[in-house]
Amino acid sequence: MTLARRRSNDWFPSFPSLIDRFFDGGLMDWDNSNFAGNDSTLPAVNVKENENRFQIEVAAPGLKKEDFKINFDNGRLTISSEKKTEREEKDGDRTTRREFSYQSFQRSFSIPENTIDADKIMANYQDGILHITLPKREEAKPKPAREIKIS
Repeated sequence: MTLARRRSNDWFPSFPSLIDRFFDGGLMDWDNSNFAGNDSTLPAVNVKENENRFQIEVAAPGLKKEDFKINFDNGRLTISSEKKTEREEKDGDRTTRREFSYQSFQRSFSIPENTIDADKIMANYQDGILHITLPKREEAKPKPAREIKIS
């Protein structure tokens, strides 16, 4: 059995086939820089902890720092993003193709109570990675072992 593509001029020579346009890349050639292109609706996240801080890295390429919203409330860190795009292709006065996309996500993390110095949380976005640093309060940092003398 051989798979063969039907040519658009077989039945209606003046109308290009939607299937032909799909396989030729005519319908799917626009940049799909969203999370759905990776079979995922949530960006990947790395969480690291050391004695001084928690560090969170969110892989979200294609966004701008203005697309993010970060909140810390009652021991809960919430990272969200919302992005809308619209593209239009015109042929003279007619619109020949108009596409729009909407992508959003929200991730929340529970932080142990009274662990974070909320006033010193920092975030920056560089090379498609959102970096969030949550410094620990002094009283939450591990203390060195203390030797107890016997009397």
